Amino acid sequence: MATALPKIPNTDPERYPLDAFRISVAASVHKGLPAIPLDKAYEGVDINRKGVDFSIAIPRFKLGGKPDVWAKKVEESFVADDYIESVKAEGAFLTFTARTQSVLKNVLTTIDHLSHHSPTGEAVYGVNDSGKGKKVVIEYSSPNIAKQFHVGHLRSTIIGAFLTNVYKACGWEVTSMNYLGDWGKQFGLIAIGYERYGSEEELEKDAIKHLYTVYVKINADAEKDPKVHDDARAYFARMEQGDESALVMWRKWRELSIEKYKEEYARLNVHFDVYSGESQVGQESQSEPLKMLEEMGLIKDSEGAKLVDLEEYKLGKAIVRKKDGTSIYLTRDIGGAVERYDKFHFDKMIYVVASQQDLHLAQFFKVLTLLKYPWAPTLEHVNFGMVQGMSTRKGTAVFLDEIIQEASRVMHEQMQSNEEKYALIEEPEMTAREIGITAIKIQDMSAKRINNYTFNWSRMLSFEGDTGPYLQYAHVRLASVERKNPSLLPLPPASEISYSALATDIKAREIAFWLATYPDVVRVAQERHEPSGVVTFCMKLAHMIASAWEVLIVKGEADQEKARARLFLFICARDVLGAALRLLSITPLERM
Repeated sequence: MATALPKIPNTDPERYPLDAFRISVAASVHKGLPAIPLDKAYEGVDINRKGVDFSIAIPRFKLGGKPDVWAKKVEESFVADDYIESVKAEGAFLTFTARTQSVLKNVLTTIDHLSHHSPTGEAVYGVNDSGKGKKVVIEYSSPNIAKQFHVGHLRSTIIGAFLTNVYKACGWEVTSMNYLGDWGKQFGLIAIGYERYGSEEELEKDAIKHLYTVYVKINADAEKDPKVHDDARAYFARMEQGDESALVMWRKWRELSIEKYKEEYARLNVHFDVYSGESQVGQESQSEPLKMLEEMGLIKDSEGAKLVDLEEYKLGKAIVRKKDGTSIYLTRDIGGAVERYDKFHFDKMIYVVASQQDLHLAQFFKVLTLLKYPWAPTLEHVNFGMVQGMSTRKGTAVFLDEIIQEASRVMHEQMQSNEEKYALIEEPEMTAREIGITAIKIQDMSAKRINNYTFNWSRMLSFEGDTGPYLQYAHVRLASVERKNPSLLPLPPASEISYSALATDIKAREIAFWLATYPDVVRVAQERHEPSGVVTFCMKLAHMIASAWEVLIVKGEADQEKARARLFLFICARDVLGAALRLLSITPLERM
């Protein structure tokens, strides 16, 4: 008969295989030291720290007296069960060892059930419902219309897509929003430039590239003739006043640019629920907060412009209306936030914006707080460092499509070097592009998001070391084990796999234990808004698998039960690595 575990709130052993072991540890601590409540004991259980399965630091419970004496009490009262086989008191610390066969069976059956037999039919290992009933709006990417999708927007896109996925994995209702830079004086400039240099044919071919070319040319003109800027300001003022003749071409540019962006996002495996933009923010939503600020005595005039003095909060002065009466993006951000709350009634709204904009976001949030909007505290800025040295290998100006093309081309060449494997790939160019995109994304998410990083072509595209291609190769190799061993199929149900045959292999135990930590990895990534922890999980799993191939042999293993158990382990590892890659908005490949 299996050990009956006590119930602890917010635990779910059927979804999180390590919960059963943690509950068993907590029960042992509570039994030896009844002054420690069961739930507090559970909270104190550390996993996999310093090479031990589970550990607890007794001083954290502040029992008074000597912690080593309390630890000894737990050791003396311990009784082994189906989950934990031994405990050791080491000074003020307790270390617990799990039963290997129980680890293998609990972890692998859970992964198999939730990956292939869940009630919804979807793969749900690692997901949780901590955000059930809550709504979040995530604004990210947000490039400028009429300018190429510059790599400066790439980090926001990659991190934002990850946050969208991880919030969904934690049960939140997510609205992903692309807030385009589609308003402002630069559109006056482009309009003047388009009259001089525009071509309908080039616009239809590639709106973003053509409008960028126009923008560069008119800026060069403006350097020689300051009147160009005056004309641009006058044109934008007409747009703000709703002059239809000034808006016709702008609407066309916006529409064509969005279509082009959608193509680029699709290549990155990114999709938005809403394409919004500065132009979509209503005049009333902008003027009403300004009026409220005026009434509260928070607005000051400065040479005709209006500003909010935030010096007492060490946030300087924030301009909310230019001296020519036109809006500024802070005003539009304020109005946009008001409209979004009215529309979505979110519990949280996240802005994924570079750390260079820290002051702007802090001013924006502070103004909303001063306006006493009750939802203002739910706004969060997820910031990130800059990409340094990003250009194509020829060193020309960098646009995202050039970077993806370059990465795809190099990967395609590498794939072609193995003619036999290349012949088996159904869509080699698509596969090369996916590996290239994986390389870009993994390099971006490997370090903590706040860090700047230097873009490095040779390191990024290598199949060795902690790179995107290395992770795709790990997944492809795991996916190939089933194909290469048809004689072992179909596998018996998870409950009938011979876990005792696996229990003698330390590598199998290590892999299973690491797979069991994935639900915690997802939860922590959502709490910290940090993709690097998921990348670290993937890398460590890939390294573990790489070092296990020669030990956990499947093809050529005479003992069929053992071979099937090992194949089952590798299939579970494939399922979890695939889920983690998808969380990072990466498509796991089956062949390469």
